[in-house]
This record gives sequence, structure tokens and C-alpha cells, in this order.
Amino acid sequence: MQYASRMKLVIVLLLGLIVAALASAGVFMLRERPGGRGDRDRQMARALAVRVGLSVAVFLLVLLAWMLGWITPSGLPVGG
Repeated sequence: MQYASRMKLVIVLLLGLIVAALASAGVFMLRERPGGRGDRDRQMARALAVRVGLSVAVFLLVLLAWMLGWITPSGLPVGG
């Protein structure tokens, strides 16, 4: 079970980074800079691209961990 607890920690950290990237994009969007709108748009697009990349990485990491047996689904029971 050591892999399961490590995977949970890694996934939580990556989700935190995704939220941080989204927040930084929001800050870049709302920040007022005189004369430099193109730079702000570029920074916001980069932050959103990082968020998308991290989201894809989390998905692939969860899929890989499930395939290797490091994590197992324990969701709701199906049926009656």
C-alpha cells in the first residue's frame, strides 16, 4: 500500500498546482499594466497552457497507476 499513499500525495500536489496555474492566469487577466497588453495576454496563455498540461499529466498518471495496480477503484457499489 505504499504506492497508494504516495500516488494520493502526488495527485493532490498536482491538483494544487493546477489550481495555482488557474489562479495565476486570473491574476494576469485582471492586472492592469500601462501600454503592455500583449505581454499580459502571453503570460495568461502560458499559465493556462501549464494548467492544461498538468491536467493531462494527472489523467495519464492516474491511468498508469491504475494499470500498474498501485491504486484500485473503491467507488460506489453497483447494483441492488
